[in-house]
Amino acid sequence: MRSLVIGSDVFLTYCDDALVAMRDMVTDLGDDLANRRPDLPGANSPFAILTHCLGVCGRWASTVNLGEVIPRDRDAEFAAAGKVADLAAETDRLRQALAGWVTRADPTARPANPADGEDPRMTQGEVLLHVYEELAQHRGQMEITRDVLRALEG
Repeated sequence: MRSLVIGSDVFLTYCDDALVAMRDMVTDLGDDLANRRPDLPGANSPFAILTHCLGVCGRWASTVNLGEVIPRDRDAEFAAAGKVADLAAETDRLRQALAGWVTRADPTARPANPADGEDPRMTQGEVLLHVYEELAQHRGQMEITRDVLRALEG
């Protein structure tokens, strides 16, 4: 099997597109709607979804891959609420940090701090693919959540 190799600039373009889209959705919704959860079992607010994505990026791209610990409280991410302007600024800071973490990663090397329960053969490149997988998945979740919240506003 041949290896698929993409440059860090291409990878970051995809991650940045997802983060910017989520940042803009939260900003467009404003403080009230961005912090609201649809009345559906297990639903999260757009604010919480983006907060979770920031936690995912720090945990996997820095803590797992590089061994540089980024503090994270996963449960608190899903309960997060606040001002969208603050979250937008935090998103932009994370985008810059992510670029540095990705640039320093070695796609063929093993993670410096492997996650418990993960395949021990996983490479840093595969960890980064997991980061993008989470961003893409949660971007779609946020789009649906936004649409539901706006429909309820009617």
